[in-house]
Amino acid sequence: MGKSRDARRRAKEAPTKPVLQTITKKIGGEKNGGERTVIVNKGPKWYPADDIKKPVPSRKHAHKPPKLRSSIKPGSVLILLAGRLQGCRVIFLKQLKSGMLLVTGPYSVNRIPLRRVNQAYVIATSTSVDVSAVDVSKFDDAYFKRVKAKKNADVMETDEEAAKYAPTEERIADQKAVDQVLVPVIEKEPLMTSYLKNRFTLRRGMNPHVMSF
Repeated sequence: MGKSRDARRRAKEAPTKPVLQTITKKIGGEKNGGERTVIVNKGPKWYPADDIKKPVPSRKHAHKPPKLRSSIKPGSVLILLAGRLQGCRVIFLKQLKSGMLLVTGPYSVNRIPLRRVNQAYVIATSTSVDVSAVDVSKFDDAYFKRVKAKKNADVMETDEEAAKYAPTEERIADQKAVDQVLVPVIEKEPLMTSYLKNRFTLRRGMNPHVMSF
């Protein structure tokens, strides 16, 4: 009869001994036997005092943008939670390839221009605006990259002047085009303009974990 299943499994799992490669060398002298078997693959005689770290193989993948939260949809009013505009309300337009959210105030309503924000730092409200007529096809991550201006060696420039940022004529024109479509839609809703202008603040007795936005 053949071997049982357990016996075959034990035989398969049994560790196999490494095969040592040897060679036979001739040894001189009458009392040395004339031959000696020597191992070919010997280990190193000396080892480094410190452990040498081996590089871990990298498995880099292409950037995968985070999934958009189900509560955030085009036209949703968001509350910003970080930055100098903390507490301001903005309108969500679309998600960019990097995963950032394209939002706007709009600028003519609450002075917030087109900008990118991380969805981890926003609260989605149940209020929404119709943004189907707004053309946002030209806005991507490259659109918001700032180009550093070349310094003029003849003009002494302070740190405060160098830190100042001024929007280009293209951005101003794009902002006006977006506002021209959004403002009439906002004005149709009663109290929507004042709602976007007012900042969100917590007062005594207001618990965010039980609030409905």
